[in-house]
Amino acid sequence: MIRYIVRRLALLLLTLLITSFIIFSLTNLLPGDIARLVLGRDASPTAIENFNEEFGLDQPPLIQYTQWLAGFVTADWGRSFTAGSPPVRELVLTRLGNTARLAGFTLLIVVPISIALGVFAALKEGSLFDNTVSVLSLSVVGLPEFVTGIVLINLLALGLGWFNAASLVSPGMSFGEWIGVLVLPAITASLVLVGYIARMTRAGMLEELGKPYVRTAMLKGLPWRRVVVSHTLRNALLPTIAVIALSIGWLMGGLVVIENVFNFPGIGSLLVTSVTQKNLPVLQAISVIVVFFYAGANLVADILFGVLNPRIRFE
Repeated sequence: MIRYIVRRLALLLLTLLITSFIIFSLTNLLPGDIARLVLGRDASPTAIENFNEEFGLDQPPLIQYTQWLAGFVTADWGRSFTAGSPPVRELVLTRLGNTARLAGFTLLIVVPISIALGVFAALKEGSLFDNTVSVLSLSVVGLPEFVTGIVLINLLALGLGWFNAASLVSPGMSFGEWIGVLVLPAITASLVLVGYIARMTRAGMLEELGKPYVRTAMLKGLPWRRVVVSHTLRNALLPTIAVIALSIGWLMGGLVVIENVFNFPGIGSLLVTSVTQKNLPVLQAISVIVVFFYAGANLVADILFGVLNPRIRFE
């Protein structure tokens, strides 16, 4: 098992190295003169030259990449192009912390509800409950996030007044205040994921319930609950784990629409701002962080595969 984990960690590091080079190359291929875009069209040639020299933009691309990579590895992520902004590392990690709270709260809602719905739908295949779960899952998954978010704002925030329309975050917020801020965007993100994960769990359960080992366990007189929980569910959750892992990556880097609808100060909204302002140091740092969470979530899923299914790690 340890060799399996070491192999996967080595592959993760190689993936991050390759993607960091691709990200750096693509961001430096953005059209336009970065210095003139940041300083404005009226900037003097001297100001542009000083800007390029200050941020190392006058160096060859390969030198820029090696300096940026060395700084990133040593926790020196550079300075933002925006005057008065904190260092890139401080700015990105602060926003990342907000997004991590939102992602964690969303997963607390999504994982138990979706797995429970999928399991009970499979156990009651063809029933009214099963058909209802299938129809609602397809309906909810097809709704765009901004539509769901606007409906929730109008209904629960502006209509009933239960929550604030905007997710305003301030230092020193209490646990209860954080819950009030996170509820609406978390519900919006949950509606995107619950239906998909529930359908994946249902499909996995139906496949496992039809296998011979389930019938053998029943013929041996094992209680139905033990057969479902200890045997069937363990194997049925393998594809579900992969979906949840991808969902973690999406939650940590793909909540752009939801964060902008609720004005939530997360990493997704910062990504939009950095693209608009052509703020390359911030854009590069966020992109690498998002790739890290996607790859890291898949690594955790692979390790869980090995734990739940010994054949995977031995092969």
